[in-house]
Amino acid sequence: MAPSSVALLALVVVLGEEGRSPRMQYHALSLAKRGFSVTLLGFCNSRPHHELLQSDRIQIVKLMELQSPAVGPPVLRYGVKVVFQTVYLLWKLMWREPAAYIFLQNPPGLPSIAVCWFVGCLCGSKLVIDWHNYGYSIMGLVHGPKHPLVLLAKWYERLFGRLSHLNLCVTNAMREDLAENWHIKAVTVYDKPASFFKETSLDLQHELFMKLGCTYSPFRACSEPSGPAIERSAFTEKDARTGVVTHLCGRPALLVSSTSWTGLSDLACVLAHHGRGEYELGEGCLETGKGPLKEHYSRLIGQKQFRHIKVCTPWLEAEDYPLLLGSADLGVCLHKSSSGLDLPMKVVDMFGCCLPVCAVNFKCLHELVKHGENGLVFEDAEALAAQLQMLFSKFPDPAGKLNQFRKNLRESEQLRWDESWQRTVLPLVMDTRDCCRDCCPGRSTQSGVN
Repeated sequence: MAPSSVALLALVVVLGEEGRSPRMQYHALSLAKRGFSVTLLGFCNSRPHHELLQSDRIQIVKLMELQSPAVGPPVLRYGVKVVFQTVYLLWKLMWREPAAYIFLQNPPGLPSIAVCWFVGCLCGSKLVIDWHNYGYSIMGLVHGPKHPLVLLAKWYERLFGRLSHLNLCVTNAMREDLAENWHIKAVTVYDKPASFFKETSLDLQHELFMKLGCTYSPFRACSEPSGPAIERSAFTEKDARTGVVTHLCGRPALLVSSTSWTGLSDLACVLAHHGRGEYELGEGCLETGKGPLKEHYSRLIGQKQFRHIKVCTPWLEAEDYPLLLGSADLGVCLHKSSSGLDLPMKVVDMFGCCLPVCAVNFKCLHELVKHGENGLVFEDAEALAAQLQMLFSKFPDPAGKLNQFRKNLRESEQLRWDESWQRTVLPLVMDTRDCCRDCCPGRSTQSGVN
């Protein structure tokens, strides 16, 4: 299905970091591939994926991140920030050519939902809200669930969420919660990995490890190569004469934990495992990402006297991150949802790379991680330590559980984002063309979506 000639413009709005909003980047790419001219608005402190930068149908507009005033009561400072963000976002949107559709990420939705709805009313745009989580539940982690700001944010999301033409969400649990408690009819569109998340060839693994070894010592070889023609990393070696790359005999396992370095990712769980399990395990542990608590946890890690574990906490280039996941032996996910209703995109990416996962359990994790099939689910640090000990006890045993999980992932249907988007989202979006906002706000068909 292709968009009509009068519906070729779309805005994708992220009142947050573009580079850390992969789902909205994928929306932009999929729209562009279907003939839309796309304007992606968001903060640009981290670089979006190169496919967006190379597309001649996608224009990236940088939004300025406004800070709260440094003086005054917290509620007043927050209120002033919201007012300025409202005026600023309204100005940036009104200077754009009127779009047929506005795709908006929530959270953060305050004040972006109201502003995008207002702009849509003025310009005739259809508003599509993609619910990743609830903004009020994230605020509740800081202020408490009964704080007036949290209650106001909840009322705001419920009110303005009903005014959109189409609501997408990330899990069936969230879809049911929106319908039951907010009277918002949404469509579940599961996250799927992009096409560039796949297993990494041994040649590319070696190139990546050598590149990272220039900056991060855990990737460097622990012993000298056996000859001048041999190039060695901590995990691989390459014979320059033949160009053949092989895994090092007795190489360490590579464990990756992609984290946002916030209170939702309980790094203490991993630290506790390191303290108890390092004498039984020989492994390399890589914790990637950015976030407000990275320095705090990095200091804690630095205080540990590990004998058999090397910990590395890099921030990877967008192109290197999929290569790393495709090179690793196990992923660990420490994501805990503030609402219990969203799923970690990092696990979706790992599964796209056929990387088995150990994930901390929460309400709807079963919609993604199947315990004993594509990975393991744990409740606490002790359970994680036991799982890692079991998985790595005979590493790299080709008949071990890790390889069985990887085999299951290879054999399962690995539907990619763009194919899924074309099957599910595009028909729904195009169905809103003749929908009247006054008669059916927040309503959409759910047929064929899973």
